[in-house]
Amino acid sequence: MKTHSVVGSLRSLCFYAVFISAMLAFGGSPVWAAPKGSPWGKNYFPNIELVDQDGKTVHFYDDLIKDKVVAINFIYTHCGDSCPAETANLRQVYKLLADRMGKDIFFYSISIDPKHDTPKVLKEYAERFKVGSGWRFLTGRETDTTLLRKSLGLFRDGVEASKLGEHNTSFMVGNESTGQWIKRSSFDEPKVLASLLGRSLGHAKSGRKANLASYASAEKLPKMGRGEDIFRSRCDSCHSLGNEDGLGPGLQGVTQRRDKAWLARWIKTPDKLLAEKDPIATDFYNRYNKILMPNLRLSDSDVEALINYMEATSKNP
Repeated sequence: MKTHSVVGSLRSLCFYAVFISAMLAFGGSPVWAAPKGSPWGKNYFPNIELVDQDGKTVHFYDDLIKDKVVAINFIYTHCGDSCPAETANLRQVYKLLADRMGKDIFFYSISIDPKHDTPKVLKEYAERFKVGSGWRFLTGRETDTTLLRKSLGLFRDGVEASKLGEHNTSFMVGNESTGQWIKRSSFDEPKVLASLLGRSLGHAKSGRKANLASYASAEKLPKMGRGEDIFRSRCDSCHSLGNEDGLGPGLQGVTQRRDKAWLARWIKTPDKLLAEKDPIATDFYNRYNKILMPNLRLSDSDVEALINYMEATSKNP
């Protein structure tokens, strides 16, 4: 099979999805079918062999995506950068679609480090994030998963060999039966992703009618400061601003309970504090299922804005 990246063609697919959404918003009647002669089918996707967290062997096209609505990302379980945050954000989407997961919507997280990420390691990782049916964590031969990433347009040339941590953090959502594939950011709003998977992509297969409101009746987006924007897009999939724990601790009063210099360093470089065996960082890591606090590559000004937002929220909950 000839392999090539879909990156060049994703623009037209994304435009197609936006066009469909616009038609719905203005009362149009979209045609939910792949264009005649669409290349995004069996002859395009590599039918590579993968093994899931339960040790079951599957084939990518035949068993995982054929006639399904899916979200596909690539991770490695010892990643200290974006992978934990990406998994946590997708977990929020998973919870919103819980009644349909494993029925007509499926998530696949595929490891790019097969030497380390055995099925046993992947199962432990899935259990730490408390996810169940409908979300598979998979591994396979490195040459096969590289081929798949290139086919999906999720391979970054030039950095892959030098830095494992710099893998592409975008992921794909799609409906194989209609030929719609869209690249999304790992930090997209969970409700937006759930709507995309459950409505725009999902209703064609399930027979549901789209029920999207017009732009005129849409709720206006709130104006957010920099700190709130960072928290909502990067932090609230793991943390609440109250006392309730999530994947990580609740943050009510954290700016009063922690030294600000320590807090700023923890937010900016959690990997360094863990490597130094900082006692507070180590306690958090052990207490919260050994889920790594990700290094989000925030600037000093980003960290300051985030701390100011958490401090203001603690004073005015």
